[in-house]
Amino acid sequence: MQHQSKLPNVGTTIFSIMSKLSNEYNAINLSQGFPNFESDQKLTDLVNKAMNSGYNQYAPMAGNLELREAIAKKIDLLYGTSYHPENEITVTAGATQAIFTIITTFINPNDEVIIFRPAYDSYEPAITLNGGKTVSIQLEAPNFSVNWSDVKSKVNSRTKMIIVNTPHNPSGTVFSKEDMMQLEDITKNTNIIVLSDEVYEHMIFDDEKHQSACIFSDLKSRSFVVASFCKTFHNTGWRVGYCCAPKALMEEFMKVHQFNVFCIHHPTQKGIADYMKAPSHYLDLPVFYQQKRDLFLDLIKDSRFKFTASKGTYFQVLDYSEITQEYDVDYAKRLTMEYGIASIPLSVFNNNNLDNKVLRFCFAKTDDTLKRAADVLNGI
Repeated sequence: MQHQSKLPNVGTTIFSIMSKLSNEYNAINLSQGFPNFESDQKLTDLVNKAMNSGYNQYAPMAGNLELREAIAKKIDLLYGTSYHPENEITVTAGATQAIFTIITTFINPNDEVIIFRPAYDSYEPAITLNGGKTVSIQLEAPNFSVNWSDVKSKVNSRTKMIIVNTPHNPSGTVFSKEDMMQLEDITKNTNIIVLSDEVYEHMIFDDEKHQSACIFSDLKSRSFVVASFCKTFHNTGWRVGYCCAPKALMEEFMKVHQFNVFCIHHPTQKGIADYMKAPSHYLDLPVFYQQKRDLFLDLIKDSRFKFTASKGTYFQVLDYSEITQEYDVDYAKRLTMEYGIASIPLSVFNNNNLDNKVLRFCFAKTDDTLKRAADVLNGI
């Protein structure tokens, strides 16, 4: 049977490759971004309660209303702005579904979409599937900063969307207020839609403030803000996220959403809504994850790896250039097979596989796991 692939250049993701290798060699897996500790039992109990209370049929297409109201309250509390829970917030099957649906809704053949590399690997395939063209801006190592003059030079009449991700996976950097103001200025008085991937919004450190796209009024008027309960509440397998946007944009999104997933697992939505009645469940997360980051970095401070402390996410980039000049993919595989620790090489997310001799390690792990990982890294 003959067919033409819509994604001829897409193979197995580096996350699957490294996790498989980690399992084969019984390595400490700091590659794929998931916690190896359980989410709060209170949340699990609330989801079970919702199941036992009859929340087992279709949720409204936009999501359980109580959850959308809880999201609206959270946004008002954190960012001092509002989205209407009835027509500007939609609950999705994880952030990835939201991202895919946004791109599918607005990108037509030959539209251009600007992304920043290293980039989360779901962006470009979704653009390609919809006939769009990816225009890549390389973040500048070692701080992974944005050259906004470069961005401005890439914007033209074909630019339909700009995708930003802050806090940024995989680098662990964050966009500053000045960065977001530059983005707002570039897109002002255009028809460009901004997709702001903010799934790590509650993992930001050293008293920094998350600069959500919704804080900036003109930016908010053209933006989808995408977030993830899976990341926030340590249960990546639940696949529950959401997106927020002005009514006119959300109405178009819903036209596609209804034929994609229609609605999301109802008892989980109800359980999360009840859990969010205590804002501490998300307000305490920056301190929780900063403690993880600080423990990990303190444990490896005398190793041969160099680093700048992650500003956000639950990832830490380590520079191995003083250890070896191996290609980062090869070195990541060798670390897994010979030393028993798995990480993610960043070159696979860069323009032209640019190799900065850095690897990404996930510190959303138990303290015992981080200590065992540090023992390995210190011995290299």
